[in-house]
Amino acid sequence: MDTCCSLTPKQDQVVQALVERVKKKMSGEGSGHDWWHVYRVWQNAIAIGQAEGADLYVVQLAALLHDIADWKFSNGDMKAGGRVSAEWLTALGVESEVVNHVSAIIDRLSFKGAGVDTSMSTLEGKVVQDADRLESMGAMGVARTFAYGGYKGRPLYDPSIEPEVHTSLEQYKNSAGPTINHFYEKLLLLKDLINTDHAKKLASGRHEFMESFLKQFFAEWSGQA
Repeated sequence: MDTCCSLTPKQDQVVQALVERVKKKMSGEGSGHDWWHVYRVWQNAIAIGQAEGADLYVVQLAALLHDIADWKFSNGDMKAGGRVSAEWLTALGVESEVVNHVSAIIDRLSFKGAGVDTSMSTLEGKVVQDADRLESMGAMGVARTFAYGGYKGRPLYDPSIEPEVHTSLEQYKNSAGPTINHFYEKLLLLKDLINTDHAKKLASGRHEFMESFLKQFFAEWSGQA
């Protein structure tokens, strides 16, 4: 598996150890947040980080750990990811400065509602956030959205339930609308929230795919296709 270039032997060893541990913990997960999701974010983050000149050690650690204790699976604890990440990295002997940087990225990474600011203060944070957001777009985003909707027992679509604009974290956390609504509440908003030039190029095509998918979905829903 690629860990890419510009790492010291010690850093490469940490990344490889982390890969094995994350893979063991997250393989077989059924909501769309499994090891292969992490793998794709990791690889996207390397590509974006190389193009943007980011610190690829920090980028890889944050990408690999970004869903290790996601708030959606941690009783809504928004700090669980950063806390668990810090514990894992410290146990691997990672320097405190790097641990703190990675934890800060993970705590702020996730989309938390259309009206909630989740902007990143470092290039590495922007890179990993973009890599994760790309996974919520395009064909992969469609597949993962329906996987998560099924995992939560949500209906595909209900014309009587309108999408909501979540202006607070609490509104977003408590949302339980049909899966199709999630496209309007999050996925179609992501293109304009991408940080880096490299990721923006990828996001454009993925956004267009989602628009095409929704057009076909509603045509079939109404019996016109």
